[in-house]
Amino acid sequence: MTTATLTERSVRVNGREIFVAETGSGPAVVLLHGGGPGASGVSNYTRNIEPLAENFRVIVPDMPGYGRSTKGVDRRDPFGYLADHIRGMLDELGIDSAHLVGNSYGGSCALRLALDTPYRVNKLVLMGPGGVGTSRGLPSAGLKNLLGYYRGEGPSLEKLRTFIRSYLVYDAVAVPDSLIESRYEASIDPEVVANPPLQRPSGLRTLWRMDFTRDRRLVSLSTPTLIVWGRDDKVNKPSGAAMLADRLPNADVLLAANTGHWVQWERADLFNAVTSAFLKS
Repeated sequence: MTTATLTERSVRVNGREIFVAETGSGPAVVLLHGGGPGASGVSNYTRNIEPLAENFRVIVPDMPGYGRSTKGVDRRDPFGYLADHIRGMLDELGIDSAHLVGNSYGGSCALRLALDTPYRVNKLVLMGPGGVGTSRGLPSAGLKNLLGYYRGEGPSLEKLRTFIRSYLVYDAVAVPDSLIESRYEASIDPEVVANPPLQRPSGLRTLWRMDFTRDRRLVSLSTPTLIVWGRDDKVNKPSGAAMLADRLPNADVLLAANTGHWVQWERADLFNAVTSAFLKS
């Protein structure tokens, strides 16, 4: 768990609040968290913030729709919406360009931001990002479980426990009850329950817009990229690593053994060392 001293504030982007925590100094690194129920920036990267802050200015926002940021996401183009607001956050912080590190939903945001405005992104680290081949074939069991959290009888502690321990990580025993309980409390915020930020795509056009492998700009994105994927990821299929690497001209790939969807948490030492080396190189 991080013991780094974090500076906290909110910035206003397009009339909406984005909560930001930061620490460290040096080149800016933005950590973008995943889209699971109850997620937030600091909780998602609790094992990574302090090690990365030894060499970088580490900026950790709560993504739009999560944590202490304004709730709600434009479902017509969710990745574009996220990217626009994180870019606006960089503007408010006076940052012209930064390294982006994105886990799952955050990886989708990072990649979309780089595609839309490549001059704002120095390097990319993408961990099991969403939107890779999403309009081709059936969704994974983990993704179906995730998208069903707010459906049916609604959210529950047992549903979240099942998702985290059965689909999010490789070693279920390693996840403490306290982590699941804190995520659950965040997931039942009335504003989130009324308008969950992560939902099934509302139509074919939205689904295609959320599939990066259909984006012709991918093959010309020269941003140095590190693709990190858990070999046992049950949410976003590990085959996505090769799909991205085939299209991105400057991408390296790391497949982590005995690791699920949450690489930065399950394999924190490996992730911190590799990410620091990649961003510093």
